[in-house]
Amino acid sequence: MLSGRSRGDPIRPVFAAPVESPANARHESSMIARSTKNATSLIKHCNMRIFIAGVSCVGKTAIGAQLAGLLECRFFDLDVETERFFETSIERLRNRHLTSHDFQIAASQALRHVLSREDSYNCVIALPPSGLMGGYWKVVNETRDATIVVLRDTPENILKRITFYDIDSRPLQKNLTDRERGLYLREIKRDIAYFNRSFRRAHVSVDITGCGPNEASRKIRDTLTPAPLKNQSEASEQRSARMQALV
Repeated sequence: MLSGRSRGDPIRPVFAAPVESPANARHESSMIARSTKNATSLIKHCNMRIFIAGVSCVGKTAIGAQLAGLLECRFFDLDVETERFFETSIERLRNRHLTSHDFQIAASQALRHVLSREDSYNCVIALPPSGLMGGYWKVVNETRDATIVVLRDTPENILKRITFYDIDSRPLQKNLTDRERGLYLREIKRDIAYFNRSFRRAHVSVDITGCGPNEASRKIRDTLTPAPLKNQSEASEQRSARMQALV
């Protein structure tokens, strides 16, 4: 079984900024706090569930967790929640069913369970690649206050994040040969083509090409934030960066 694990962002240098007075710093700090609160409270006020969709290894888990942190809400990886719900690995659960359709119907019970929890009223949920198909889609489509975001990246970038697991979901170390890389690259392209039709059900499509988890999560947040709030938030982040450079 394949799964995605995104690499962390590279360390970026911090450049010095013009010196500001303590009074201005306190004033800007207050403005930043209010702006951040306004931006993050948008989704909380709406009781919004954000579903993150995409092919395997596109980075749904890493980016979804970062997004949940930005929005100060819970994050759920549906694969993890499914294994907890059924007390077995995804691969073993899949082997119990004759078809993918049967597996999706069974696994969708775990999604219903997550959505029934009180702490899921404001949350980010990373879906499996088939999350907008079959039994999964029936649950997602019935969910109130839901926004579906599909992540898109190039096959070459997705291949760089490929991770292998054994039948019990334990990570495996595997160095791919050039031939194997070519085979998996074709498999990724086939997955993109196969799932693309279901991904059209998403409300928002976000291209994360060249983005790390932090940058990609902010890109999603900005896409979901109304323009006035987004501009205010961006300005506050720039002020915050200048203030941190003074410390």
